Amino acid sequence: MQVLGQKLRSRAKELGLSNAEVARRAGLSERRYGFYVTGDREPDLSTLLRISKVLATTPNVLLGVPEDGKEGSNRAALLERLRTASRGLSEHDLQSLAIQAEALAAHRGRSK
Repeated sequence: MQVLGQKLRSRAKELGLSNAEVARRAGLSERRYGFYVTGDREPDLSTLLRISKVLATTPNVLLGVPEDGKEGSNRAALLERLRTASRGLSEHDLQSLAIQAEALAAHRGRSK
């Protein structure tokens, strides 16, 4: 379960959450969550689902299961980063971001 531990650490860092905060939000003791982060223990399904919800990801991502049959899908990871970052944006900021993304996509479409 080393993959799970690494993914838990990585995802929490991306979100700026400490182990203690992830544990609290998932309804776990810090010690119990710490066992998952170090790979000493494996969570049951309901616990994994709660942790996934706190970390705004899926159990498959945390377990290192390739998405869409692609090993290490960089595109999926980048889209997840955008989705996570967008949560902290105002509606005005989201509108600006959408306009920028559309302009970039249109430019790339003309370049091909």
